[in-house]
Amino acid sequence: MKRKSLRVSLYLVVFLTVLVALALAAADKYTVKVPGGLAFSEFRGYEAWQTISLSRNQKVVAVILGNPAMIDAYRAGIPGNGKPVPDGAKMAKIHWAPKQNEFFPDATVPGALVNVDFMVKDAKRFADSGGWGYAVFDYDAASDTFKPGTMAGTPPQGNDAKCGFACHTTVKAKDYVFTEYGKR
Repeated sequence: MKRKSLRVSLYLVVFLTVLVALALAAADKYTVKVPGGLAFSEFRGYEAWQTISLSRNQKVVAVILGNPAMIDAYRAGIPGNGKPVPDGAKMAKIHWAPKQNEFFPDATVPGALVNVDFMVKDAKRFADSGGWGYAVFDYDAASDTFKPGTMAGTPPQGNDAKCGFACHTTVKAKDYVFTEYGKR
């Protein structure tokens, strides 16, 4: 009887240990923060945001997502109408290595996850970068974790919340937003 009780206790301890380890691993990405800037946790739930657009080049395939405030702004004609994006609007861009679809060779599908980029509009917090904060978090498949992008990344990223500002100045007239919202 004692042996059976000990076995049940052992199984329970192993089960709880695995459960805690999985919970910690799942929560890990939400503990990462760009030095002096955005935290991954500020974008919790981005995986369920609506699609704004797609993008592709030889190195990556990407989907650009928007939170409800950003989607509402696009539907109101912003930023194409010259009006500023409202504070609180957020965008996420998920990059994957392109992969050929095994069943339809002419199609490209997402392969290995590369990184996730974020933008948030907060005119007070990011007054010196057009009201936008930027971040990129590179994915490490070996450890299944994210870390802030670096100058060694593709593209190189400064390690602060303004890393994307220099690039986005070319679309200042569109409130620093490159992505167009396709007709639906």
